[in-house]
Amino acid sequence: MSKTLTRKPLFNADGDIDVTKRRMIGGNTTNLNDFNNLKYPWVSEWYRHAMNNFWIPEEINLQHDVKEYRLLSPQERIAFDKILSFLIFLDSIQTANIPSFGQYITANEVNLCLTIHAFQEAVHSQSYSYMLDSICSPEERNDILYQWKNDEHLLARNKFIGDLYNEFQIDQDPFVLVKTAVANYILEGIYFFSGFMFFYNLGRNGKMGGSVQEIRYINRDENTHLLLFRSIILELKKEMPELFTPQHVEVYRDMIREGVEQEIKWGHYVIGDNIPGLNKEMITTYIQYLGNLRANGLGFEMLYEGGRKEPASSAWINQYSNANMIKTDFFEAKPTAYTKSTALKDDL
Repeated sequence: MSKTLTRKPLFNADGDIDVTKRRMIGGNTTNLNDFNNLKYPWVSEWYRHAMNNFWIPEEINLQHDVKEYRLLSPQERIAFDKILSFLIFLDSIQTANIPSFGQYITANEVNLCLTIHAFQEAVHSQSYSYMLDSICSPEERNDILYQWKNDEHLLARNKFIGDLYNEFQIDQDPFVLVKTAVANYILEGIYFFSGFMFFYNLGRNGKMGGSVQEIRYINRDENTHLLLFRSIILELKKEMPELFTPQHVEVYRDMIREGVEQEIKWGHYVIGDNIPGLNKEMITTYIQYLGNLRANGLGFEMLYEGGRKEPASSAWINQYSNANMIKTDFFEAKPTAYTKSTALKDDL
């Protein structure tokens, strides 16, 4: 394979139709979406699950949240605003990044999944906007949207992922593509989770129920996105083992570790020991546990001693992240139950 990847052509009359020749990157795709001939068997189940997750933000009534937002403690209001600002920005970046990444993916069925992923990120951005439009004045809304411009902690968080994405815009090297995939994996599997923890803690304290339900649906989608990028990385690992030498793997592990440390630092800053029901120790142990899960999910060594089992102090989180009775085994990174509608059984 060439050192530099090239964008796949939109129309390629000379593309391969033999499914056995299909590759995640560097293939010769026709871009024809043939649902009966898939190289990657996991795509069919993933696609149906993602389609069945469809929802729209306005389905959820935020009437009570309008009043409850004003009743939050000052510490809860600050955390609510800053976490929402962070989530909005990252999902906005994702909406733009996924199509850019997909221009170099030459397995057309995987691009179908990436298209759904990008659409769902747009829905997430819409959901955050709906939350803000419902509970805030226009002035408050704008202040929350652009806090990252004035809060150095928030800017640093966005910059870590943003710089990794921008690197691939400059250097379309296969190794940089894998780094970009790992960055997506970090964002979907680590970067959101202290924020989700905060919202679920509000829920168990009987506050902001509508906002909590919005987050639950978003969390469900993120679990699906996490599985997608895990699957992409593992396929690349099979097809291009030269990108997964011990030296390469250490780079990827360091990226995951950095994502964990940033998430912990952020959680300490925005939540700390000031929110009833949460504290810095809970944040640290939970995010380190997630970091171990993510590293393990890619077949890498654990990042932290211990942490193979979910900390008892955060076991309650699954009760809230389990929207519509979704259950996820994170060590296998495999959704074991989805239901918003029954999956269609057809030739996909």
